[in-house]
Amino acid sequence: MKELFQHAALTDGITVRVAVNFLPEQSRIDAGKWFWVYHIRIENGSGHTVQLLSRFWRITDGRGLINYVEGEGVVGEQPVLAPGQSHDYVSGCPLTTPHGSMEGHYTFRRDNGELFEVAIPFFPLAAPATAG
Repeated sequence: MKELFQHAALTDGITVRVAVNFLPEQSRIDAGKWFWVYHIRIENGSGHTVQLLSRFWRITDGRGLINYVEGEGVVGEQPVLAPGQSHDYVSGCPLTTPHGSMEGHYTFRRDNGELFEVAIPFFPLAAPATAG
C-alpha cells in the first residue's frame, strides 16, 4: 500500500513526512476515546550521517488542552541515517475529543557530534463527522 504523506517539514537537509489516519476500530466513541495512527518517514538529504536521539511532541486536544510527550528515540529505536537513507515508523495517538493536533521536533546528532533539532510538521487529528 502506497502511503499518502499529507504533511512535511525540512530542517537542515532532514525531511520529516507524516501521514495520519483515524482508526474507528481502535476508538471507543461512546466512551469518549478517539484514536489515530500516524506514519512518519524521516529522510536524510544532508551530507552528514545523523542519529535520532530523542523526540518532543506537543499534542493538543479539541478543548485546547496541551500534553507534552518527550523521550529517547522513536518506538524504542535511535536510528542512524547515512546521507540518502530514510527511516519509517508507525505510532498512535489517543484523544478524549474528536479533533486535535500534533507537532514537535526530534533531536539529532551529526557524525561530528553536533546536536540539532528537526521540526516535525504540525498535523491535525480529525475524526470524520460520522464517527461521533
